[in-house]
Amino acid sequence: MSARDSDAVFNLSPEMFPARGELVLATGDGFTVTAFRYPSSVEGLRIENRRGQVTVLPYLGQMIWDAVFDGRRLTMGNVFPHPRKGASIIETYGAFAYHAGVLRNGAPGPEDDHPLHGEMPVAGMDSAHLRFGRDDAGAFVELCSETEYVMGFGPHYIARPRVRLRADSGLIEVEMAVENLSAHPMELMYMLHANFDFVAGAQIHQPAEYSPKGTVVRKTIPGHVTPSQAFLDLLDDLSGNPARMQTLDEPALYSPEQVFYVRGLGTNAEGRTRLVMALPEGDACSVSYRPEDLPHCVRWILNDGDAQVAAFALPSTCEPEGYTAEKAKGHVRILPPGETARFPVTLGYLSAQEAPAAIAEVNQMSKD
Repeated sequence: MSARDSDAVFNLSPEMFPARGELVLATGDGFTVTAFRYPSSVEGLRIENRRGQVTVLPYLGQMIWDAVFDGRRLTMGNVFPHPRKGASIIETYGAFAYHAGVLRNGAPGPEDDHPLHGEMPVAGMDSAHLRFGRDDAGAFVELCSETEYVMGFGPHYIARPRVRLRADSGLIEVEMAVENLSAHPMELMYMLHANFDFVAGAQIHQPAEYSPKGTVVRKTIPGHVTPSQAFLDLLDDLSGNPARMQTLDEPALYSPEQVFYVRGLGTNAEGRTRLVMALPEGDACSVSYRPEDLPHCVRWILNDGDAQVAAFALPSTCEPEGYTAEKAKGHVRILPPGETARFPVTLGYLSAQEAPAAIAEVNQMSKD
C-alpha cells in the first residue's frame, strides 16, 4: 500500500463532516466519497465503488462500520443503530470489522485488567487522509488514519490503519501498521476482527482439516458467557466432531457463542492463505492473508436475539484468551524499538461468478 508520486492526497479534518446532511468530498474513477455524521456525532465516511460501498469511521479506531456489495450487506446483525464513542468496543459492538489490540487483546481473564480486545477498537485517531491512485491492479481510493499512543514510563507507538477499495471489486484491502517509538521492546497483540453476517446454510471452506487437530474448539468459558450443562455437553461433542459446524445448518447451535481455532492452514505459492464462506445463493465471503504475518486464525460464531455473526476467519497474532493466558502460551509478540509491524488482510464479497474460483483455490491449498 505504498504511495506513488502521482497519487492524489486529500487531507481530512473533523470539521469537514457536516452536523446535518451529507457532503460529497470526491468523485471519479468509479468512486464517490461522502462525509456525514451519525446522531452520536461520530464521523462517517462512505466510500462507494461500482459494486457497492463501505462506511468507515476515520476518527474512531478506523472501524469499517458497514459494508454492502451487489446488494448483499456483509455486516453482522446487531442492536446498535449507529456507532457510539465509549471506553471499549463493548459500547459500540456493531461494526463489520475493527482493529483489536494492540497492547492487549482478547477477552480479559481473571488476572487481566484490560478492556475486551484492547485499546485500539475505539481509539481516537489524530489525523486522517484520502489517497487516490492507480497501480497494476487499477484505480483505488484509500483512507489512511493515524494515532499516537504514549504513556509515561510505558509504551509509545504510532498506529496507522488503512482501508483500500478498488473500483470494480467487492474485496476490501485492510492494513494495520504499528511502529514502536519507544526505546524499549513493546508487547504486541493484534487481530483483525471481521464480523460477517450469520447466514443459515452457509458453508465454510478452509485449507485445514475439520478434525480435532485442525479445528480446535475453545473450552475456556469467557466471563460474558454463562454455560448450561447442555452447552458444556455441546462443547464436548464439537471438540470431537468439529465438522458439525462446517455448514451453518443448525442456527440454534450458536447461542451462546462458539469459538474455534483453525490450525495448519495451507497457503499458495505467494504464502497467502484463504478462507471462504459460501452462501446458499452461490455468492460468498472471503478472507485472505499471510500466516507469516498473522499466525493464528480464530472463528467466532454467534446467533441469538441480539447478535448474528459468522466471523469465520479472524487473522491474529494470538488467540483471544486475554493477556495473561496468551503470555503464558508464548503468543505475545515483542516489537523491537524503532521497528514497524504490518498486518495486511484482504476481505469482503465475491459474486456467484467469482466464488467458484476462490473455493477452488482453497481446495488446492488443502492438497498442497
